Amino acid sequence: MHPYKHTAALILFLLPALLTAQTPVRIKVDLNRREGTLRPVWANTGHDEPNYTYSREGRALLKQFALACACTVHDRTHNLLTTGKGRPALKWGSTDAYTVNAAGRAVYNWKILDRIFDTYKNAGVVPYVEIGFMPKALSTHPEPYHSRWPKGPLFTGWAYPPKSYHRWGELIYRWVRHEVHRYGKQNVERWDWEVWNEPDIGYWQGSEQQYEKLYDFTAAAVKRALPEARVGGPATTGPASPHAAKFLRDLLTHCARGRNYATGKTGAPLDFISFHAKGRTRMVAGLAQMDLRQNLKDIAHGFRIVSQFPSLRHLPIMISESDPDPCAACSASLYPENAYRNTPQYAGYEAELLADTTALAARYRVHLQGYVSWAFTFPGHPYFYGYRSLATHGIDKPVLDGFRMFGMLQRQRVRATSSGQWPPGQLLRSHVRPDLGVIATRNGNSASILVWHYDDRSMATPAARVEMTIRGLPAQARRILSMQFRIDRGHSDAYTAWKAMGSPQTPTPEQIRLLKKAGQLQLLTSPEWVRAKNGTVKFTFTLPQPGLSLFRLHWTPAKP
Repeated sequence: MHPYKHTAALILFLLPALLTAQTPVRIKVDLNRREGTLRPVWANTGHDEPNYTYSREGRALLKQFALACACTVHDRTHNLLTTGKGRPALKWGSTDAYTVNAAGRAVYNWKILDRIFDTYKNAGVVPYVEIGFMPKALSTHPEPYHSRWPKGPLFTGWAYPPKSYHRWGELIYRWVRHEVHRYGKQNVERWDWEVWNEPDIGYWQGSEQQYEKLYDFTAAAVKRALPEARVGGPATTGPASPHAAKFLRDLLTHCARGRNYATGKTGAPLDFISFHAKGRTRMVAGLAQMDLRQNLKDIAHGFRIVSQFPSLRHLPIMISESDPDPCAACSASLYPENAYRNTPQYAGYEAELLADTTALAARYRVHLQGYVSWAFTFPGHPYFYGYRSLATHGIDKPVLDGFRMFGMLQRQRVRATSSGQWPPGQLLRSHVRPDLGVIATRNGNSASILVWHYDDRSMATPAARVEMTIRGLPAQARRILSMQFRIDRGHSDAYTAWKAMGSPQTPTPEQIRLLKKAGQLQLLTSPEWVRAKNGTVKFTFTLPQPGLSLFRLHWTPAKP
């Protein structure tokens, strides 16, 4: 073994101890070392319950999420074609888009779908359209149909193949044509149309070949309605599972060179590739523990599979669910292993995920379009009940402030290193024990530097002392306006404020006002002017775990 490999391995082994000790973590940023583009791959959210979309809380949250970034944000939801009157429940929703009359003729009803997509339009959100699930009148096994999870089976009549693939195709064709008529061709061309959700498990009660047939008829219908539309899939579960990996490979092979069930020709339209990635949570010695490693394994396996198809590896990849655990509606109040959801730990996890997902995409040389955080809001449920959500009763959680920080990052990425940051390869092999990472960006006469302190364990570890050196400022820029935004248990954390109030489930109007204020992204200190010396500024600060800091620097451009 090369002698330096022993040293590197020792450093990685000792890294947690170094972070918890008082040895400073040293961050170095060079604003003149460009390192590619940082696209807003994080700017996507999703949820099971489509009828929550147009609720008062849903509308407000979508607007806040859209405001978090000067970019295009997307929302994905299940059950857009499920039969029912639009009454939401956990892991359930409906639109009644397709029924049949007494004569057996199709009846198309777009009223509830219009409410959902109008909400997107009004919030400035672009839909990421998941095509599913099976209307009752088309299902080959329609009874029982309504899912009553968690008191009954989740996978019921909506998860079965259609009685007629031609009727299914006609439904999809009419749906796409309706959206074009309502929102305009140029707008709908921007939407992604994804065929079904997780067909490798219970969400699809047919065979793999039947899914391929569904894909072909769906893609053909979408393209017939709007040739420029983008259609893809298969939205399989985590590719670290051999079964899921095989399903993804088989669908890619089918689209590349299989016989098309709808046209009889070779291959099927595929404009983007999607799969899912999930971490794990569990209780260890009485403490909740996350597992970022599992999330990254799914991502790495999916990227590797796509990279093995020369004719497809250029296609955009959408990880249409990427989350710390598999079940958004399994609350921390009932499942204590999900305790991270109300806390700054969730924001720290998302920072790690952003850094490591983009690093893995670069390693496998694939085109990462984005990933979806399967988290929204749950109207009508208790305050801070611990669902995987971005807000509760209109009160923002720390994770939403994390996304606000991400939205402040600019597109031009610059060189940034941290002596306390784990490399992605190491994170694929072990649990994260405190990691202190950094992403730096620049745009003209401003820069944004994101620093986070994260641990897979829910326990708080000692704060880290950080010494950050930023080089590459113009020589003329002697005075720099600096702002530091902070998320930790004392800042941008409505949950801690709520607990300090006694955890009220019927808060007073004044308490609600204070909680909403506590949930906003906060400055650690007032903006200040700092002096640069030889194009360099230095900051020394303490960062708790979990915690995130976002530094924003502005300087006056040099005169010509």
